[in-house]
Amino acid sequence: MLRIKLVRSPIGNTKRNRAVVQALGLRKLHQVVEKEDTPGVRGMIQKVRHMVEVEEVADAAPKATPKKTKKSQEDSNEPE
Repeated sequence: MLRIKLVRSPIGNTKRNRAVVQALGLRKLHQVVEKEDTPGVRGMIQKVRHMVEVEEVADAAPKATPKKTKKSQEDSNEPE
């Protein structure tokens, strides 16, 4: 697995480079994605190597970030 982080803005780069960054799943600065280590992904990283940081991680399941949930009214009405 590869952990890829967008560290430079694609603004000002070619349309092709912006498309590669988007294809890697990166939208915002400092966003991190984990991708399988394949020749295709390595090629995309090579094209935008000036905008990303890459580190190899152990073959573990990608970290799932907990999503924020709104408290239901039942939870807020219960006395503590």
